[in-house]
Amino acid sequence: MPDPYASRTPVHEQETEGFGTFRVLPLDAERDAGLLHRWVSEERASFWGMNGLTRDQVAGIYAHMDTLDTHHAHLLVKGGEPVALLQTYEPDADRVGECYAVRPGDIGVHLLLAPAGPGGARPGWTSALFSVVTGYVFRTLDRTRIVIDPDVRNDKAIARFVKQGFTAGPVVVLPEIDLPDVYLPEKRAQLAFLDRG
Repeated sequence: MPDPYASRTPVHEQETEGFGTFRVLPLDAERDAGLLHRWVSEERASFWGMNGLTRDQVAGIYAHMDTLDTHHAHLLVKGGEPVALLQTYEPDADRVGECYAVRPGDIGVHLLLAPAGPGGARPGWTSALFSVVTGYVFRTLDRTRIVIDPDVRNDKAIARFVKQGFTAGPVVVLPEIDLPDVYLPEKRAQLAFLDRG
């Protein structure tokens, strides 16, 4: 079966031990909206904050993001299959920047894994994906520190990031954003940081 993502030029490509090659591709808000809508509508993605949105609303959010210089969305693809949604952002252009002392070289990351396939989760899969994310952020983008801000109730994500080497920072309250193009409710978040090694 041909790779439906073959026409997209990767911004990063990386070989991982035991899992093969992953590509980081720019998101296409309209073409990828159906896929993203399925992912973000699942109960497991409730902390992503898009449960209950329509496909067109999801497309609109990512189309708006595509107009920004400070926030970017990408698909992680392996063998023609999308395996994760990666969002990066400049912390000083985001509400998280109001909650901690942003340093030069910081970059914010949100990562949503695709649903597990028919065989279930594979040991080492999350670590392989995360090595691709850090490879992209630290080598391709030449950043020095990643900041994450998962919801404090998302124990699974927080534990996953700590296992990947993040150091927990403070619990903060991300302020509500209510603009014509963007609405984000207030959120209690666990900040965590990973320095480039």
